[in-house]
Amino acid sequence: LRAAVRGTAPDLEERLKWGHLLYLSNGPVLIIRAEPSRVLFGFFRGKRLMHIEPRLKGSGKYELRTLELRQDTPLSQQTAHRLVAEAVQLNARLGDPTRR
Repeated sequence: LRAAVRGTAPDLEERLKWGHLLYLSNGPVLIIRAEPSRVLFGFFRGKRLMHIEPRLKGSGKYELRTLELRQDTPLSQQTAHRLVAEAVQLNARLGDPTRR
C-alpha cells in the first residue's frame, strides 16, 4: 500500500502518527494502519470514494471510510492508485477535511 501511495502521489507528506502512516496534502488524505491480522486503508474523504471501492466502511457524520484488508482480501493496484489520486484531488478542491 505504501508503494501504491508513494507511486501515485509522491508529493504527499508522510508522517507517523498514532503509530500509523498518515499522508497529508491540504490536510489529512489517508492513513495506513497495520495490525497483526489486518491492514486498514482509510480515507478522510472516503464517503466520496464509494464509487471506486464500495467496500469502504464507516459510520457517523464524518466522511472517513476504511477498507479492511486481510491476507485473502483482493485489492488491485489500479484501484489503490485511483483511490489515492481521487482523495488527493478532493483535498485540493475542497480543502482540509478536518476543518468546517
